Amino acid sequence: MKERKFFISLQNRLALTYALFIGFALVLLTLIINVFTGVIFTTLIKGNIAGETGEIIWAMGEQYNPMSRSFDAAAIEAIGMHFVHEGYIITVEDESGGLVWDARACDMRECMTVIDEISGRMKGQFGMSGAMRKDRYPVRYADRTVGAVTIETYGPYFYSETEGKFLASINRLLIVAAIILTVTSFVISIVLSRAIARPVNKSAEAARQIAQAHSGSAVGEPLTIRIDDHYQTRELAELARSINSLAACLEEAEHRQKQLTSDIAHELRTPLTCLQGDIEAMIDGVYKPDREHLESCHEEVIRLAGLVKDLHTLTSLEWENLALNKTEFDLADLLRITAEQFKAAVFEKGIEIHLRLIESPVVADYDRLKQVFINLLSNAVKYTDTGAVTVTVEKAANPGAAWEVSIADTGIGIPESDLPHVFERLYRTDKSRNRSTGGAGVGLAIAAAIVRAHGGTITAGSNGTEGSACSGSVFKVVL
Repeated sequence: MKERKFFISLQNRLALTYALFIGFALVLLTLIINVFTGVIFTTLIKGNIAGETGEIIWAMGEQYNPMSRSFDAAAIEAIGMHFVHEGYIITVEDESGGLVWDARACDMRECMTVIDEISGRMKGQFGMSGAMRKDRYPVRYADRTVGAVTIETYGPYFYSETEGKFLASINRLLIVAAIILTVTSFVISIVLSRAIARPVNKSAEAARQIAQAHSGSAVGEPLTIRIDDHYQTRELAELARSINSLAACLEEAEHRQKQLTSDIAHELRTPLTCLQGDIEAMIDGVYKPDREHLESCHEEVIRLAGLVKDLHTLTSLEWENLALNKTEFDLADLLRITAEQFKAAVFEKGIEIHLRLIESPVVADYDRLKQVFINLLSNAVKYTDTGAVTVTVEKAANPGAAWEVSIADTGIGIPESDLPHVFERLYRTDKSRNRSTGGAGVGLAIAAAIVRAHGGTITAGSNGTEGSACSGSVFKVVL
């Protein structure tokens, strides 16, 4: 049985990640604030206890009468009972150790009530265990000890009722703030995750439609789809631009493929139509099967064979590893020999071939490069009716290259918009012109493939400046 995989959407994953991260940060921040507040509050409480202890000792000393060398028992009782309600159980002794006043002996019930209340508050409300502890302090008057005070308190420290309520309110406030911030963070995480996931989902949907269109299963023209790429996030903008670029490239490729199919169909249809017409005419007795008509059929067969051969050659160059038979030879000699092959053609058209050659040793495949220059010179001569074709060899300006060969003509030239496409298969800048001259738009593609196999570059440009009397095109091969 095939195992089913569980997938979570990017939006939910981002929302969950944001929520967990912010929630964890808030919990950690709340704990830190709680601990920090507790430390500060504890320090404050201990200071208050120490201050009240000092106040008790001072107040008891003020009740000493040096004349009678005794304490005012009534005043001490009033002070002692006041501090009992604050959580301090006090015992006062005179300088001889005699008991002056004892809070437990005075009101045991009240003392126990206070002790139980403080113990219950510290354990039940704040979870702090402790016990009553006694500390004995001397009572001094005029730089001499006149007695002692024993103070019993809940230790190590305790909160009064007011202080307990204040600390509880702070804890409640922190909890409420944490809840509010958690809910807010969850909402923010959803908004942020949607903002990030939305363009990703759009890109995924566009990619899916492009894939369907490319496989032929889509209805309509999804390759014309473009998504918004104006995002503030660089990665999202790059993703959207990549999808748009992919769609544009596939759309262009589809257009080229349709154009390629149309061009191949036309190139095959023309000679086949001529063959069909001539053969049917001879079968019907309209034409005699004489030499003239048979030669016409033979020419169309040769034209078909040449087209198929060129397409096969181009396919081999583009899809297979081209094996180059490299030897050392002079590039100038190769160009001179190639130009000789067009001597009759240029004489018939009344134009010239100018050679500006220098000694240029190169290691390359002689036959393959000859095919390149034959194709380039053939195009130059074919589309030049007046003027001349100029072949030049000079040292290459590009680092890593040795020689630059340029073949310039004064013919009709190539439109600027067609220059980037002239090396594509079956591409024609002027279909009617190429058909009349027999070109199928394969020669330049073959030349480009051979040059690339040698590690060189081939480019096409205009032979002259805009608005000048000079026209024509120029092809440059850098090896």
